[in-house]
Amino acid sequence: MSRTRTALLAAMALVAGATGTAFAVDPGGVGTAAVPCTVDYKIQNQWSTGFTAAVTITNNSAAKSSWSLKWSYAGDQKVTSGWNAKLSQSGAAVTAANESYNAQLATGGSVSFGFQGSYSGSNAVPATFTLDGVTCNVDDGGNPGPTDPPDPGGPSNRVDNPYAGAKVYVNPEWSANAAAEPGGSRVSNQPTGVWLDRIAAINGAGGKMGLRAHLDEALRQKGSGELVVQLVIYNLPGRDCSALASNGELKPDEIGRYKTEYIDPIKAILADSKYSSLRIVTTVEIDSLPNLVTNAGSRPTAVPQCDVMKANGNYVKGVGYALNKLGDVPNVYNYVDAGHHGWIGWDDNFGPSATLFKEAATAEGATVNDVHGFITNTANYSALKENNFTINDNVAGKSVRESKWVDWNRYVDELSFAQGFRNQLVSAGFNSGIGMLIDTSRNGWGGAARPTGPGAQTSVDTYVDGGRYDRRIHPGNWCNQSGAGLGERPKAAPAAGIDAYVWMKPPGESDGSSKAIPNDEGKGFDRMCDPTYEGNPRNNNHMSGALPDAPLSGQWFSAQFRQLMQNAYPPLS
Repeated sequence: MSRTRTALLAAMALVAGATGTAFAVDPGGVGTAAVPCTVDYKIQNQWSTGFTAAVTITNNSAAKSSWSLKWSYAGDQKVTSGWNAKLSQSGAAVTAANESYNAQLATGGSVSFGFQGSYSGSNAVPATFTLDGVTCNVDDGGNPGPTDPPDPGGPSNRVDNPYAGAKVYVNPEWSANAAAEPGGSRVSNQPTGVWLDRIAAINGAGGKMGLRAHLDEALRQKGSGELVVQLVIYNLPGRDCSALASNGELKPDEIGRYKTEYIDPIKAILADSKYSSLRIVTTVEIDSLPNLVTNAGSRPTAVPQCDVMKANGNYVKGVGYALNKLGDVPNVYNYVDAGHHGWIGWDDNFGPSATLFKEAATAEGATVNDVHGFITNTANYSALKENNFTINDNVAGKSVRESKWVDWNRYVDELSFAQGFRNQLVSAGFNSGIGMLIDTSRNGWGGAARPTGPGAQTSVDTYVDGGRYDRRIHPGNWCNQSGAGLGERPKAAPAAGIDAYVWMKPPGESDGSSKAIPNDEGKGFDRMCDPTYEGNPRNNNHMSGALPDAPLSGQWFSAQFRQLMQNAYPPLS
């Protein structure tokens, strides 16, 4: 997302009358000229012979039942493929026309499409755009005049991968907890996510640092180089409808409070020019949208509270609002949570999830340009790479997909899932330059029990179970899993399509309490955190696999942290 230009019609609509001349009033404020359309053309990625671009049209005139955008290149650029529009080119002239599913363009509405192109020499942004014959002159890049509304996205100085060439913020509170454990100093300098899991966390609660305190400390750690700060945006109304341990403070219908008391104050702090030199990565609302795909409706895994959230639309509205507002801050990089392979990897979930994410990314004023990428395995345990078997293996006449563990999933680990789901998201309309993050904070599965080779080929189950690194009782188990270990240390650009491995969930912070504990944080007791629980349809009625004596979610769990270090893979030295 290295370059952007916003095209707008600067001509004023004049109304002559006996009393003189008046300006047409647009919704942005009295006295500004009406602007029939804006076109935001962003070159996202560029290499020696090609590029990808994202285009967003905003229609401020009468509603349209179809649309056609035209521009001409000054150089030899050629459009080679595209998505979300019918693209054609004759010489230097390009036409982008609506698809059947995005033909309607309401007054004030926006539509986005993207494409890949080739070029040689220079790759200048087109000088002029026309929408259905109306010319939109490109802003000259100088100070906006009295008829120029501000570019809603701000100056786009975002880099393609915020982690590249940058340090990542070390949370001093987590670092102190880690360092206080025997051997903890081996990892206490690792970067972890800062969780904003309730309104009080913005200013600091329970003696903990607030958002500004973290950002001020990040500036200190930054020095003269680049630094990424990782924030988890996590406070939707009716939060985590299928897991009581991570329920939140806002009731299912409190979308207004989410917007005005939670997202708006966070945006105001992030937009402070004091912090403009930081690269701020947000993980947006973990577990929310995947719950609407798998845990609502007529499925056996359905949960009544998830039906409520699907019906009222507040997950979609909340995510869209967060993306829209936070995406306006030029140095914020939004990554939407995308579950994990043991949740979304099945055929019934894979495509519908990408479609739902696109719906949320275009709700409440957001566009796909507000999404820099996606994150998988947040606060989960799915192995990064299973080396002892693949989805294509066959044993004793059966496919690995038929094993009880894989259970017809298309994916057996997070890396293959993240790369495959990235392609699905692009097909659903997200920009081709999106990058993926994988949370590796607790998916190492090392220690003495780590398999050293494939399982016995007596059956497909012995083959998979004997060789798999992920030693959970069932891949649906998610709470304080016994036997887990620290995974790959955070690193930038570790694999194709992956922006970084991250520790978004701070290792050693509990997933939920093993028994009911009264609290003022809205966190309930989930039996999946009880080691004696025998399960439910979401884990095929298996034991929970949870560690005993766990505190409330987010609180320090010393026994778990020590086990994570013991079972780290790669091992700790």
